Amino acid sequence: MHQLSSLDTQFLDAETSTTFTHVGVLSVLGPTTPGGGLTVQDLRTLAGGRLHLVGPLRWRLQEVPLGLDRPYWVDSEFLDLGYHIREVTLTGPGTDEQLAEQISGLAARPLSRDRPLWECYLVNGLTGGRQAIYTKVHPAVIDGLTAAQALAVLMDTTPRPRTVPHRLSDEQYQAAGALGMLGNSAWHLSLLPAQLMWSSLRLAPHLPELARALPGADLLGTLARRLTPGVWRWSADEPTAGAPTPPDTPFNGPVTARRRFAFTSLPLGEVEAVRTALGFTVDDVVTALCTTVLRRWLIDHDALPDTALAAAMPIARRTDAQFAAADHRLSLLPIALPINEADPARRLQKVHTSLTAAPQRFRAAPATLVRDFGAALPRALRGLISRTPLRALTMPTPPVNLIISHAAGPARPLYTAGIEVTGNFPVSAVSDVAGGITIAAMSYGRHLDVGIIACRNLVPDVWDVTGQLHEALSELTACTRNVRCLRGGRPVERILDLDTPP
Repeated sequence: MHQLSSLDTQFLDAETSTTFTHVGVLSVLGPTTPGGGLTVQDLRTLAGGRLHLVGPLRWRLQEVPLGLDRPYWVDSEFLDLGYHIREVTLTGPGTDEQLAEQISGLAARPLSRDRPLWECYLVNGLTGGRQAIYTKVHPAVIDGLTAAQALAVLMDTTPRPRTVPHRLSDEQYQAAGALGMLGNSAWHLSLLPAQLMWSSLRLAPHLPELARALPGADLLGTLARRLTPGVWRWSADEPTAGAPTPPDTPFNGPVTARRRFAFTSLPLGEVEAVRTALGFTVDDVVTALCTTVLRRWLIDHDALPDTALAAAMPIARRTDAQFAAADHRLSLLPIALPINEADPARRLQKVHTSLTAAPQRFRAAPATLVRDFGAALPRALRGLISRTPLRALTMPTPPVNLIISHAAGPARPLYTAGIEVTGNFPVSAVSDVAGGITIAAMSYGRHLDVGIIACRNLVPDVWDVTGQLHEALSELTACTRNVRCLRGGRPVERILDLDTPP
């Protein structure tokens, strides 16, 4: 028996009729010769011979009677690949915009709780003889930062598919009996008072960061810091540059079930050239690009706030063993996006400062703090809270304007059944709490693949955002010609009119 962790359960409980937490990857396959494309049966055969390498993709949920406790994972006796792997065909001409529209519709469909929580779609009919594979997985199974790893298991690093021995994992989970589950639930309930008290003490100092929208959160957090100085090592007067209060924006509000997706690729060489010339990191540059496009979008919609945006960047901390067990080790770093800074060089410097300060500021907060607090709540109560404004306390994301993610993907080309994968574009999720738009980037080969998903009602023009990413990169590239040398983010000598350090 393997019970879901509290954080995994929260990903399930957070889902509503308008919010789905599954994440995915859109893999575009290079052009093939006429009649030499991938068929859905080819894909099913390939997956059928390799899915045993990723045990979590065989698991399905088993709920505890009356919902008294967290569900369990059990191995599926039969995996219906005809259900999990399907195909769709675009009508002509098969442009990238049509592909993105198809993915928008597929991403807007919830995953069935009665089956293993993943689906895969082969998309035919793209221009130039291309195809695409869209794979979506629930984060309760595999989080977004490792979904690419699971996808890579079904791909190869050479045109010739490798031979994979067909051997089931040694670790298989059998269906749990009702009496056994109820017994475990009774034991967990007996420990509830002590767990709730301890988790509340650890959580209280972080209330301002986790629930800024709740009345009295700042006061409670300040009192908790003074009462528990050993838990919270930062002064109550510590500046909050790493965790700004989210301003109002057009993409923050109740989301609908309708999605809009767009994608693009940036030359990774240009990103690295900016990083090298200006002395920053790839994370700094990617986050600055996102800041610039959001600034321009808000200006175009006459909605630029006077303060920085509050964003969150997911960081997974898990070992190989934890990956195999589908056990989350997820942290979210609150960062400030200086959209109110007009100068691109200063904007990049402020992004660097925010990214540097975020992990230092939250060093005292355990990576599993939110998960541990959720574990102390009865399952029924968590389900109720997840549908109220108090869900900010137990959801895996704090109240922010949006989530931005950047992950390092494969540096070498990947192949599916001998066909080269020309792009891997992340497809994330949006919610009322985490914002109506999410920007996710993943390096692949010599390019940076970016996927942007949004609530269609809040951000209908998401393709404008992807187009501005290229302009934002050109802007930073121009900065490298205006700055002779920066070391460690500190300006040594400037050529143009940047009269003060950023």
